[in-house]
Amino acid sequence: MTSYLLPGYVQCNLVVLPRTDAFDFLLYCQRNPKACPVIKVTDPGDPEPRFSAPGADVRRDLGRYAVYRDGALVGETTDILDLWTRESVAFLIGSSMSFDHLLEQAGIPRSQIWMLDTCVATRPAGKFHGSLVVTMRLMTRAQAAEAARITAGLPLLHGAPVHIGDPAIIGAHVLQPRFGPPISEIPPHLVPVFWACGVTPQAAAVTSKIPLMISHVSGHAFLTDLKTGQLGLAWE
Repeated sequence: MTSYLLPGYVQCNLVVLPRTDAFDFLLYCQRNPKACPVIKVTDPGDPEPRFSAPGADVRRDLGRYAVYRDGALVGETTDILDLWTRESVAFLIGSSMSFDHLLEQAGIPRSQIWMLDTCVATRPAGKFHGSLVVTMRLMTRAQAAEAARITAGLPLLHGAPVHIGDPAIIGAHVLQPRFGPPISEIPPHLVPVFWACGVTPQAAAVTSKIPLMISHVSGHAFLTDLKTGQLGLAWE
């Protein structure tokens, strides 16, 4: 698990697609930058994200990978060497796990993180469409305001929250999270804070019945050499 591992370094969600679907997905990311902030796109067939993690190999450097075929999760694996082809394109998408240490430095205690589906539609592009997935953290109202201020300056890590307050407004089902324990009651002194989540592409793969998508498994992100305060290096 990479949660809270190497604080100060950028963690990324991974999406691997055949070249034939890569443009549609890049357009989907461009239209939904809160959920899918692209940090790196590899050349077709090249597994090395050379500008964000020189020497790394996206085929084997994550703890676990999920494989989706025709809109269904068909399995998990510890490497994708047998699935990678000369047409494979990898996308590294910023993860909110990268900013949690900044919140801690600002005096906001570490929170359980929930991952939730919502009823908020993303903007479609080509084959890709679906609903927004969010992460939820519980904070006091003062902490939520400070967290929003800090993360607003980190657009490649999902930026500011997309919602603060009642989960029902965005259709977030706290009793049926994708990740994290069910929560039956939110303590009255805390408020839920929601950020767009980089698992949104997996939801789109299911809704859109994409022929093949490979992704990270939640909690098993890709660790880059980039610092959270130096994200501009991804483009140099």
